Amino acid sequence: MKKISSGKVREIYEVDDDKLLLVVSDRISAFDYILPSPVPEKGKILNQISAFWFDYIKDIIPNHVISTNLKDFPAEFQTEEFEGRSMLVKKLKMIPVECIVRGYITGSGWKSYQENGTVCGLKLPEGLQESQKLPEPIFTPTTKAAEGHDENISFEEVCHLIGKDLAEELRSKTIEIYSKCAQYAATKGVIIADTKFEFGLDENNNLVIGDEVLTPDSSRFWPANDYEVGKSQKSFDKQYIRDWIKSTGYDPESGTPIPDEVIATTVNKYKEAYKILTGKDF
Repeated sequence: MKKISSGKVREIYEVDDDKLLLVVSDRISAFDYILPSPVPEKGKILNQISAFWFDYIKDIIPNHVISTNLKDFPAEFQTEEFEGRSMLVKKLKMIPVECIVRGYITGSGWKSYQENGTVCGLKLPEGLQESQKLPEPIFTPTTKAAEGHDENISFEEVCHLIGKDLAEELRSKTIEIYSKCAQYAATKGVIIADTKFEFGLDENNNLVIGDEVLTPDSSRFWPANDYEVGKSQKSFDKQYIRDWIKSTGYDPESGTPIPDEVIATTVNKYKEAYKILTGKDF
């Protein structure tokens, strides 16, 4: 198979003219660097959380998944190495916009709000506190950078880039998907603070969701029973490893292995998120 992409976490193989195989590795990235220590089973957890959500939102939007079953893969991928961490998917014409939706003010959004009362150019009410729920979810798109940081762009810039009708459909679907999934997660005691989606167009120019959906790599998951406005929150996502890096001064470029206990805690957070959201043990 021809490998056409090797990202921070995913390997993408071209199966034929209209199919790809996505393989989710155990690599973990933080601050735009791939860290030197893999997180065992992380790829399987991410892949299976995405599969759960793709099925959950299929009434809102079609997805790119053809099969997650090993026996449906090309023969050279029918090995234990690819079990549980791979998806056979439809090839899409990907839209060059990362569709970020924020339901709570945190992270870079909180930093921006403190500076000028806006998040990605959107004016927000005065007096918000860190981690506070926003009156309505907001759509804050970015560019999709092949390397380095994605750049925030305005909705008007998205319209200019892809056309007004498609931009409005992107914004509408992003918020609709987030709202449905956030309501579900709330019944499980999880707050989805924010997340990002990626979309593409199929052969008939229909909008289709692809990549990953609501994983601990693309979202902030907070335990509702520990939630408290006015401070940063505990999380089930890779924020833990970001916080560890910031608190210890670890240099992501150094190549120094991350301590085993930090990796073990990260694995457990991912497994806990999977169990809470899907109701299944990993």
